[in-house]
Amino acid sequence: MINLKSEVDIEGIRNAGIIVRKVLNELSSITKPGIATMEYNSVCEEIAFSMNAVPAFKGYNGFPYSVCVSVNEEVVHGFPSKRRLREGDIVSIDFGSYYKDYYADAAITVSVGDISNKALKLMEITKEALNLGISKAVPGNKLNDISRIIEEYVVKNNFAVVRDFVGHGVGFKLHEDPQVPNYYIKDNDILLEEGLVIAIEPMVNEFGYKVKVKKNGWTVVTRDKGLSAHFEHTVAITKEGPQILT
Repeated sequence: MINLKSEVDIEGIRNAGIIVRKVLNELSSITKPGIATMEYNSVCEEIAFSMNAVPAFKGYNGFPYSVCVSVNEEVVHGFPSKRRLREGDIVSIDFGSYYKDYYADAAITVSVGDISNKALKLMEITKEALNLGISKAVPGNKLNDISRIIEEYVVKNNFAVVRDFVGHGVGFKLHEDPQVPNYYIKDNDILLEEGLVIAIEPMVNEFGYKVKVKKNGWTVVTRDKGLSAHFEHTVAITKEGPQILT
């Protein structure tokens, strides 16, 4: 069931989103060769708790950490660890916060020092695909208008959209209806209405779209070992147009 949000709800989600943005900005700023990804977990918890928020991922369906850190061929749901980042890596950081009864969720992919031109293009295309998807998040459009523009842009630039993992509603819970695929499905023609809040999150692979889950039961990687990038915003659909809440 889709739960539309009031203006009060949207403001509450925006306040949770401010915390998400602060965390992601800080984690981006400390990213450099040699940092252990477990440090991201400590920093995000410190910031969230200092703002009276709770990291939304820890304990969610048993997920053991407060942030997802996915490096290179890892797509999503990577574990922070003692692994140290190296020059040329790309790292996707996904964080959600729970603050005063509301959830918000966002992700970024950042470079570690100098990266290859292909990795840079992958990041740029994924980020722009998110922006294009957001541009379609207006009342009167269909959900698959968002999906179509993301997929068309990614494919035009010779990359592949992940199909096994998708965006979602967010706000009262971390994951709500509707699902928001990043590829076009004709029958996914749900009407976008004022008050709908969704997490739009293209996950884009360097080569093929196929992925698999590692033995830890969480970390998703590309089957062909190509790179993957991930950008996400929590977005409210309003009569004034899309409002980015993160």
